Amino acid sequence: MTSSELWTRATADRYDAEEAEASSAAFLGPTLAFLAELAGDGRALEFAIGTGRVGVPLRERGVPVVGIELSEHMAAVLRHKVDERTLPVTIGDMATTVVPGEFTLVYLVYNTITNLLTQDEQVECFRNAARHLEPGGRFVIELGVPPLRFLPPGQVAVPFDVSDQHLGFDTFDLVEQILVSHHFTRDADDGRYRRDNSRHRYAWPAELDLMARIAGLELERRVADWDGTPFTQDSAKHISVWRKPT
Repeated sequence: MTSSELWTRATADRYDAEEAEASSAAFLGPTLAFLAELAGDGRALEFAIGTGRVGVPLRERGVPVVGIELSEHMAAVLRHKVDERTLPVTIGDMATTVVPGEFTLVYLVYNTITNLLTQDEQVECFRNAARHLEPGGRFVIELGVPPLRFLPPGQVAVPFDVSDQHLGFDTFDLVEQILVSHHFTRDADDGRYRRDNSRHRYAWPAELDLMARIAGLELERRVADWDGTPFTQDSAKHISVWRKPT
């Protein structure tokens, strides 16, 4: 067991509804095209596959997908969409769990590497990706750039969503590189707010490059979004691709 917090059954049951926009064909189109191109004629392994938001439609595009997922509850939701033979999922953490075979692509999307709350575990995640890649294969991570530029002196909280149905803000421990995401979500039936929070260890692009080097991977490309937008100092997130040397 790693330091990642386990997703509960209640969270898993409502995950797809809350992420409906991010699960739409229009939203996922560039993501799936990007990943399918890198996978080529090989197989893809998704770390923290969750309910299959990306893995299921990628499989439907013809890419053989295998998943690793820590939460049995999240995997159970995925299993309602596709059977084990079509998309195998192993219950375990993404830092140490090993599945059979080699892959042309290992990917980790939606900021999920931050679920590993220590630097050592994040390094092991890179090593685990390298362990599964065939020579020339790629490891892809989607991750937000820590928004510390929005923190005035003495402030530790940054809002990221203020809408009728949801209030969200992050609080930061700048010493340990830990952020806590706080969510207040309005229930559609009675108007009450549900409070949730989750801990994450944020990391900088350069820090990830060093983790990749430790794992024997080389940075191949970094862009600001799945559509290939150039990455700049003002980018809010990045898609990074590291390659295992041949």
